[in-house]
Amino acid sequence: MKSNILNIPNILAFIRLCLAPIMFILLVNRDWFNGIHYSWLDYAAAFIFVVASATDFFDGYIARTFNQITTLGKILDPLADKMLTLAGFLGLMMLDRASPWAIYLILTRELFITGLRVSAVSQGMDIAASLMGKIKTVVQMIAIGFLLMEWPFANLILWIAAFLTIYSGYEYVRDFFRYNNSQG
Repeated sequence: MKSNILNIPNILAFIRLCLAPIMFILLVNRDWFNGIHYSWLDYAAAFIFVVASATDFFDGYIARTFNQITTLGKILDPLADKMLTLAGFLGLMMLDRASPWAIYLILTRELFITGLRVSAVSQGMDIAASLMGKIKTVVQMIAIGFLLMEWPFANLILWIAAFLTIYSGYEYVRDFFRYNNSQG
């Protein structure tokens, strides 16, 4: 594991962390933008979301390919992901474009699993994202994109994301208990 914390993957994760509140502002503080039609604010939020989502792909790819994985990156990357999806989901819920129940399920799982991951790290357990965890992140991002643009089937994709989110949470809990049971 490389010790240089100021590397490209960490910088990209930090950029994603900074873009999340900007997207949220565009969604929920529309009165700050007098004279700009709401559709343009949606386009700007969608553009920021796409750029931020791209940083998620590239920070992971670069970290793995060039062995630039750091402890800070292991913390910063999922935090930036959560902040981005939180900004998107809460903003869209406030615009009445997303089901509050689906958002509640997704955010509750995210908070619970974040706590579980902290506990796992304290026990020396590997907390790398599972394949299902990566799939749920991609589907969540697709759902946010569809909801931002008000495209057809956006809410269906949101509910699929909610289901995958709950299922991947189940996998984390299952693996956590298997690890603890194997330790005696």
